Amino acid sequence: MTWTGGCQCGAVRFRIDGELGKPSICHCRMCQKATGGFFGPYVPAQIADVTWTRGARKRFQSSNKVWRGFCGDCGTPLTFENQPGVIDLAIGVFDDPAPLKPDVQLGSPDRLPWVDELPALPSREQDEPRTAAYLSDLVSYQHPDHETEAWTPRISST
Repeated sequence: MTWTGGCQCGAVRFRIDGELGKPSICHCRMCQKATGGFFGPYVPAQIADVTWTRGARKRFQSSNKVWRGFCGDCGTPLTFENQPGVIDLAIGVFDDPAPLKPDVQLGSPDRLPWVDELPALPSREQDEPRTAAYLSDLVSYQHPDHETEAWTPRISST
């Protein structure tokens, strides 16, 4: 099996030639802060199966046991690294994350109390007038969800 993915700006891309482990989400406070989200969604891979096809991740040591990888240009969280031979990749950075359905939750004591209520929130559909007006002239500079020969990210120094 081959999996591909990368950061939002396209400066860092990867390919995995091999099987993935079981996807999970972690509610711990470190994962919340590292992703800027309500939880950290990750799937493990064998480091030997991962090839960085464009650029290189930067790393931050978030604890005595964990390194977090991210794109140094756009800041996209990419990895959770805490055991020899294994690297966990953020599910959302895969070109096709849909098959990577988490099957376990970790870090429950830090779970935000309203997470289970999210599916009940009203949805704003893309064809609603206000949303459609906003999207009508939106131009995405995000890297597409597939490999490209070349890609020049739009990076601002301010």
